[in-house]
Parts: sequence; structure tokens; C-alpha cells
Amino acid sequence: MTKTSISSSKYILPNVQSIKIGDLVVDPPILQAPMAGFTNYAFRQIVREYGGTGLQATEMINARGFVWMDENQAEHPDRLWGVREEDRPLAVQIWDNQPETMAKVGNRLAHEYGVSVVDINFGCPVKQVTEKAKSGSYLLKHPEQMGQIIERVVAACAPTPVTAKIRLGCTRDNINAIDVAQVVEAAGAAALTVHGRTAQDMFRGEADWERISAIKPHLKKIPLIGNGDLDSAEKVVQVFKNFDVDGVMIARACLGRPWLFAQATAALRGQPVPPDPSLAEQKECMIRHYKLVVARFGESKGTQLMRKYACCYAQGRHGARHFRTHIAKVESANQFFEVVEEYFPADPKMS
Repeated sequence: MTKTSISSSKYILPNVQSIKIGDLVVDPPILQAPMAGFTNYAFRQIVREYGGTGLQATEMINARGFVWMDENQAEHPDRLWGVREEDRPLAVQIWDNQPETMAKVGNRLAHEYGVSVVDINFGCPVKQVTEKAKSGSYLLKHPEQMGQIIERVVAACAPTPVTAKIRLGCTRDNINAIDVAQVVEAAGAAALTVHGRTAQDMFRGEADWERISAIKPHLKKIPLIGNGDLDSAEKVVQVFKNFDVDGVMIARACLGRPWLFAQATAALRGQPVPPDPSLAEQKECMIRHYKLVVARFGESKGTQLMRKYACCYAQGRHGARHFRTHIAKVESANQFFEVVEEYFPADPKMS
């Protein structure tokens, strides 16, 4: 792939450069993964404030559900909250198995919502998506159908670039990512992201970066973005150093550490890596996150939605289990703040 020309001194590793997805320059080549139930507008705003991402993404959108809402004059999906107004670049991920439906929604996102990238989900391993809807990673068994979907969406979205996210295959006995990657590129996708597990693996075991890297020689011009187990700035640097990828995507590890992107970018640029925020700063971040959610959904629903995020912020800390037990029961703002104050005190350690 011919990479974007940038100053060779910008990154400390010679194979790290900005990437182009269609005409969109993604710099740094570190992307925020779309994650259902998590990467909503509030979370994206928090990540954006810390910086370090080249491209952010929404939660995945059910294309058929979007069309139904539109035809029935219902409000568009909550997962599109903030998309029209927020800063760019921004990708929206969609899923379904019907080319016509996917193209219709892609067209709306590209031309009405003005998103930077339309991403197609071929990697979700959840049974409700795969077995019930015959979508997500289920389609890895049907590369021709994938190609048809991509072609229709690319045509409908032009000139907005369309990308695809896949897994290595459906099972360890049927790893077909190289074949799928070639179909994706031939169908007109502008980039490919590969999660280094199969659908059967779900999130068990370790991501196989060797297999991700093996795809690169089989792509003629589009960038390859790797995804899986990137939970530190050091790991991001090591992946770029050891594997043949153009970009990386950070997923679960960022949910409780939205500053991880800034740390990884600093490491790649040979700059001092900022330390994790202090406990007081992390508490302030979580409270701001909570207020953004409540401002959209109201106190009752917003408090319920914030429980899972709060658990992510506490992950790996002393007293985290007790915190999760208590935060999971909160129903109001007062209860939320009481639990946060108790488990995120001014003292350097949780009580």
C-alpha cells in the first residue's frame, strides 16, 4: 500500500504513518472500536477530550431497525444520538444481511448525517446477531454475500468511504480471513479491520496477531487495521513494531481508560507517555460522563445506563468488586454520587 507522505520524524517506528481511508486521512493510525452498549455520544465526547484517536466510531446500528423507525416516523435509534452535531471524523457501523437495506441506511448516513466513514459489521459473534439475524460474523461463511452487500453500500455512499470489520473466521477449523479480505477489497471497501479471534472464540484466549499480519500481503491497496487485546501504550507500540499492519483499533481496554489513546499516541511519537489520571481526576471524568448520559436520557434511565460504565472505571482497582456490587443497585443521581464518593475518595486508594 502507498501510505500517506508525512514527516519521517513524526513517529518513532518507520512503519507507522497516517493512513488513508478513501480521501480521509486518519492520523494517528489508532482507531476507537465500535462497541454495542458503550461507544455512545457521551463516551465519544470523553475520549475526544483526552485526544489521541485518529477515528472514532458509534455503536453498531441495526439497519433494518433504522428503516422501520424511519418508515413509522419513530425517533431514530438512540445509538445515533449526537452524530449529526459532533466533531469529525466519525464512523458509523451498520449491520444486517440485506444489501438493499444496508445501502439505504448507508446512503442516509453518508448524505444526510454527513458521517466520515460507513463501516459494515461482519465480526459480531453474539448469537442474537449471528444465529437469529444471520448477520455479523455469520456472513463470514458467505463471502459472496458479503461482497454483494459491500458493493451496494459503496455505491450508495459514494464518495463517503465504506469499510468492513471482520474476524479471522467463524471457527478455528475454518479460518478464511485472507479469502474474505480479498473479497472485501474487490467489492470496493476502503479499509479492512480484523479482530484476531474467530466468532467461536468470542473474547476468550488471545488475539492472533500473526494471522492478522498474514493478511497484509494479500491486500493490494487498502489499509489493514488490527484489533484485539490492546490494553496499554506498550502493546500498541509492540504491535506496530512486530506485525504488518497499517493501523490499530482499541476496544474494551478503553472503556474504563479513555485516556489510553493519548498514551498510545505519545508512545508512538516518542513523547513522554502521560501517566494515568489521579484518582480524583478519574472520579471527575466519570461524573462528567454521567452528567452527559443523564442530560440525554434523564436521571432514571441515565443512571441505569451509567452503571456499566462506572464498573469499567473501577476495573482493576482495590475495592472494585464492592464498588460494582453497590453501583449496580443505584437508581438516582444522589445514590450514584454517594457510591462514587465512598469508593473514589480523595485518598490514593479506594476504601
